[in-house]
Amino acid sequence: MIKINENFLKLQSSYLFAEIKNRTTAFQKAYPDRELIKLGIGDVTRPLPPACIQAFHRAVDDMSDTKTFRGYGPEQGYKFLREKIAEIDFRARGADVSPDEIFISDGAKCDNGNIQEIFSRDIKVAIPDPVYPVYVDTNVMAGRTGSYHDGRYERIVYLEGNRENGFIPSLPAEKVDLIYLCFPNNPSGAAISKSKLKEWVDFARENKAVILYDAAYESFIRNDELPKSIFEIEGAREVAIEFRSFSKTAGFTGIRCAFTVVPKSCVAYTGGGEKQPLHALWYRRQSTKFNGVSYPVQRAAEAAYSEEGKAQTKALIDYYLKNAALIRRDMTALGFDCIGGENSPYIWIDGKSDSWEFFDRLLEKAGVVCTPGAGFGKCGEGYIRISAFNNYENVEKAMARIREALQ
Repeated sequence: MIKINENFLKLQSSYLFAEIKNRTTAFQKAYPDRELIKLGIGDVTRPLPPACIQAFHRAVDDMSDTKTFRGYGPEQGYKFLREKIAEIDFRARGADVSPDEIFISDGAKCDNGNIQEIFSRDIKVAIPDPVYPVYVDTNVMAGRTGSYHDGRYERIVYLEGNRENGFIPSLPAEKVDLIYLCFPNNPSGAAISKSKLKEWVDFARENKAVILYDAAYESFIRNDELPKSIFEIEGAREVAIEFRSFSKTAGFTGIRCAFTVVPKSCVAYTGGGEKQPLHALWYRRQSTKFNGVSYPVQRAAEAAYSEEGKAQTKALIDYYLKNAALIRRDMTALGFDCIGGENSPYIWIDGKSDSWEFFDRLLEKAGVVCTPGAGFGKCGEGYIRISAFNNYENVEKAMARIREALQ
């Protein structure tokens, strides 16, 4: 009799998105002639930058010629891409990252989920609330949690975000081993200052902990005083791993490309207290379980770092930030407190009511789909998330409907 991994049975059903789909479908059946505007999902809507498309085409042509054809690529990704990343994303901002510390992958979500494999099952994990669900669920699958009660799992240390702390959690009151941080944050849109981030780095160093830093939305930061990378903070190379993605930066959600930075000086420990470099462990894991991102996709990603590519990706981000500014301005004018929408594509709105109740009001009265904050954790109750990922004309139309419905 073969046995299953019973930790999977602890997982809660994907209630949030299933319920959103069910309520949206019911609305469309009841009102087939009413147009819905979806501002809930965090998926891009604009085409890829022309520079990336052109590079993609050239790379596909390379695959048709025996002289330029490529088979399996390097485990960490092609050097031409890793060198551009190291120089432009990190060294240009004073962050000491070398190309051989970068691992190209098919998604930051995948890396966030897979990285926990290199850590012991019996560590203590600290996770923000509200939170991107993959952080919690992959640790449940690994057996690091107890049962689920009253919206939370036993044995996870929850880092609470709220109005008082601007959804930037305080340091845990107890010793933890693995810390998940995401800035600019999904779902709240909050961005962290260098001084606050340094507090987390110092805490990790004092407690011999490791920070998993999800910077998938760093390209939305327009305030030069805010850190784009945790490696801009002194001492972070010893205690942090960073995840980034081309999904939101250059619209790669459909073709998949991301990267993870594991510094060679970042360590964890054996049961006997011996230091072990995490870079070597992650390299082994990836070379064993992952065959890399395709050559054409990596060439397309490289093109995002060309002068044309940088201008075009900036224009993409500016487009979504224009949407975000409109949403934040109008919701604030209606009397709602908002976080995000500045340095972030998400606007986190205090709905002053039950999250699902507010969701239903916007759906039924305005024909607009948002995301209830309760689906991201206990601390999300009472809030909704509105995404800036849509066409500007749709956002204008949605906000006009919301103003009419809520005034």
